[in-house]
Amino acid sequence: MSENSESLLPRTYAVRTYGCQMNEHDSERIAGLLEADGLTLADTEEEADVIVLNTCCIRENADNKLYGALGNLKTLKEQRPNIQIAVAGCLAQKDREIIQERAGHVDVVFGTHNVHRAVDLLDEARKNGPVIEILEEVVQEDADLFPSALPTRREEEHTAWVTLQIGCDNSCAFCIVPAVRGPEISRPFGQLIDEVKDLAFDGVTEVTLLGQNVNSYGRDLTMKLRQEAEKPTDHLLVGELWASDSNRRPRPLFADLLRAVGEVEGIERVRYTSPHPKDLRPETIAAMAEVPEVCEHLHLPLQSGSDRILASMHRGYTAERYLEKLNEARAQIPDLAVTTDIIVGFPGETEEDFVQTLELAAEVGFDSAYTFIFSPRPGTEAAEMTDQYVDHEICVERYERLRRVINRSSSLTHRNRVGKVESVVIEGPGKRSPDQVTGRTRQNKLVHLESSKDLTVGTYAKVQITDAAGHYLMGELIQVTAPAKHRRRIPVVSA
Repeated sequence: MSENSESLLPRTYAVRTYGCQMNEHDSERIAGLLEADGLTLADTEEEADVIVLNTCCIRENADNKLYGALGNLKTLKEQRPNIQIAVAGCLAQKDREIIQERAGHVDVVFGTHNVHRAVDLLDEARKNGPVIEILEEVVQEDADLFPSALPTRREEEHTAWVTLQIGCDNSCAFCIVPAVRGPEISRPFGQLIDEVKDLAFDGVTEVTLLGQNVNSYGRDLTMKLRQEAEKPTDHLLVGELWASDSNRRPRPLFADLLRAVGEVEGIERVRYTSPHPKDLRPETIAAMAEVPEVCEHLHLPLQSGSDRILASMHRGYTAERYLEKLNEARAQIPDLAVTTDIIVGFPGETEEDFVQTLELAAEVGFDSAYTFIFSPRPGTEAAEMTDQYVDHEICVERYERLRRVINRSSSLTHRNRVGKVESVVIEGPGKRSPDQVTGRTRQNKLVHLESSKDLTVGTYAKVQITDAAGHYLMGELIQVTAPAKHRRRIPVVSA
């Protein structure tokens, strides 16, 4: 193919994602913006004209992954000088100029607050050379700055993320998120419901509500309106329930939102992540119990079972209070699956502190857990506690002991599901066998099943669980309950 004919082809892109669901959602928006500008998805990253690395900075290995990837891309850039490489996301927000100092072949660096500028920055870099643009924070509510207000290219057509808020107002000692995503700002209530309605119209049947602390969604909106005279349009900002309440007491709106999203025609499942235990309110538990569309899965980050360590982390709850809230949820929501996050080796953690974490994890019986060895992030309070760091060998040993406790409870909860009939939505072909498909239950359990039927992504089915392992279930198809509304799967490259 000649150079001239090659130039007539549309430019292509690839997006590689690191980190949490918020980053995955941002990647969908970046992909949507690139496609709106005429680019098409590349078959492979090596063939792409534009490569975007959307980064995370929660743990140290995220840095290592990024700079390792950039090292590999340097060779590609030498072979194809006209490709563009962009680094986005939390690590870009934090490291800024460091990225281009360590990887001079990067064309664009942009942060968490200017995803909407991706195309403009790439264009500018093509004309004028490398560009770094980092907005410090969103200083006022602006719908254009929320990722959900941008074009999207979803990985799966039956499910979608919906961003409720950006930023975080908590001050957890180990967390860099407030520094890279700024203070908490909630989207207008009516805007969220309109987005869910549009998604349902397009055939989406499952939505996941996203936020750094979804439990506190809307508190900033009600604080604002409480100081203003009542207006006929208040319901668009805070919803009908709060707007019609003569008390107008400042409070989170998350429970109201769960109920309103559940009422949207076409939505079969509602999930959310992540809540903060200190803000898990009785009305949220009641909404989960009373709204059929809200799934029976609660991800409730524990972080530690030691009150002393929880206080040092600035988590705002005790182990006893955590258990109280969790028991309230289990009492009201039958068949509730509970998952969590736990940090091992936080500065100052003693053997006694760790044993308290083990005991609490065993008492709760988590369905699964994301467990991490403490990784100091520059710019956080915990990173400065160098005189209290726990020896790495001790951390590794404690990590393995915790994993044994978690694996035991996970295996037990999975075995208890054998023989049950589950509602499963098909997510795609199985990786274990070409004759299998993979689906997910309302409790967020992965299910592998064999079927002679053409079970396309987004199909809902009744499945009987026949066997269980630590991280998945096996099942047999009983009945298709609802065919997929979409048959097109569009991948976004993920790491």
